[in-house]
Amino acid sequence: MSETTGKIDFRRGNATYQTWYRIFGNLHSGIQPLVVLHGGPGLSHHYVLPFRELHTRFNIPVIFYDQIGIGESSHPKDVPKEFWTVDLFVDELDNVLRQLGISANFDLAGHSWGGMLAAHYVSYRHPPGLRRLILASAAPSMSLWVESTRQLLAKLPRELREMTEKHERDGTTNDPEYQEGMKVFYTKHVCQLTPWPEELDASFAAMEADPVVYTTMWGPSEFTVVGTLKDWSCLDQIHTIDRPTLLTNGVDDEAQVVCMNPFFAKIPNVHWVTFAKSSHMAFFEEPDRYFDIVGRFLTEA
Repeated sequence: MSETTGKIDFRRGNATYQTWYRIFGNLHSGIQPLVVLHGGPGLSHHYVLPFRELHTRFNIPVIFYDQIGIGESSHPKDVPKEFWTVDLFVDELDNVLRQLGISANFDLAGHSWGGMLAAHYVSYRHPPGLRRLILASAAPSMSLWVESTRQLLAKLPRELREMTEKHERDGTTNDPEYQEGMKVFYTKHVCQLTPWPEELDASFAAMEADPVVYTTMWGPSEFTVVGTLKDWSCLDQIHTIDRPTLLTNGVDDEAQVVCMNPFFAKIPNVHWVTFAKSSHMAFFEEPDRYFDIVGRFLTEA
């Protein structure tokens, strides 16, 4: 399998940062490439590496990159919290497409926060070179995401729920008790495999090594969004997405129906698949079916 890595200069104001990328396949093969946006915000690209299966099965060139502040890309220091905006990552995506020479012809997939970023990018910038869009376990607004995760939190055992809420009220989310409680939630609604795949562990390790992006944009936990994304929404724009769109989520996903349904209701050309044996990571939990569906969507005439 052909693999290429490198870095792209990304200018922001007077500063120049670098975006690290990883490509499976040949961008000059004549086959439309797929760009995959990882989640977080603040996780590295490692956990979405299963998407390279699309190159193995369908010969689709697949592009991954670590968003700025994460993994192998630049980690800006001494920047205000206002630096970390959705527009920053939209501009970075535009720059990646342009520098790799694929702006005129590409597909785009985003998972979780990456799906939010993809929906925002497409609904506001309407890239003319985009052919197909995949929104995996995402939401069109942060308020809907919080509503979804709060619904799931309410279903946890009362003692666990009350402990979680107390630590969030007290600002003690670093407490080991709270962290153990989050593991219960994660093993039910993020990834149900035991043990977790190495790629997923690697992404969480990258975030723990530098949590600035997650804590600044999101907050202390999945249930409490107090960062710069708190009021984010593209709900009023998603009806303008005019490309064929595939929605995916799992039955036990953090992204429940309340998150996914607005995409289905508002995007004109859309197909939605829910994976019955999955949570937030259907590409780990049901990989054969997942990549069969995604591959056929990307290669259909």
